[in-house]
Amino acid sequence: VVKDDGLAAGKGVVVTSDRAEALAHAEACFAAGGTVVIEDFLDGPEVSLFVICDGEDAVALTPAQDFKRIHDGDAGPNTGGMGAYTPLPWLPEGFTDEVMDRVARPVLAEMARRGTPFTGVLFCGLAVTAKGVEVIEFNVRFGDPETQAVLARLETPLGGLLADAAAGRLGADRRLEWSDDVAVDVVVASAGYPASSSTGDVISGLADAAAL
Repeated sequence: VVKDDGLAAGKGVVVTSDRAEALAHAEACFAAGGTVVIEDFLDGPEVSLFVICDGEDAVALTPAQDFKRIHDGDAGPNTGGMGAYTPLPWLPEGFTDEVMDRVARPVLAEMARRGTPFTGVLFCGLAVTAKGVEVIEFNVRFGDPETQAVLARLETPLGGLLADAAAGRLGADRRLEWSDDVAVDVVVASAGYPASSSTGDVISGLADAAAL
């Protein structure tokens, strides 16, 4: 895994078994004046878990899975995400509790210990590997496109939840209500994405898509 060591809108990473492709991406980063990070490849599917934090307590939203590569069969380059769905019935039992206990709450505790308690959305990017759950990355925001699918199923009022997080009122045993529905979203991208993008393109074929 070769990553541009900087902000790249989710498109600065190459995951490959081809040494030449890995070297080419690194050289492109160097040519642009940047540096690179080399990481282990984590086998297994990726899962996103958003955790709402109030500086001390936290509550997890439902896990979602997005798809990073642009073409069918994961044949294309990485993007910021081409679509997502939730729930994930294939996850092992107790997955969310494990992530909260092993990942999210220790991060919150360490932030508080350093005198910088975290309030907001902790985005845990995870891989369900043969060795168990491992962390790919953290962000401090909602993630696109997973958020659209996750919030479509949230029945607890979001505004009140965020207000309680901001005011430190989440509590240690906060419970959320979820719809039993399945939510799926698909991203429509401009021609050339992710290498380039444009605005103002006309979207056609909506009637054909709606008929599927």
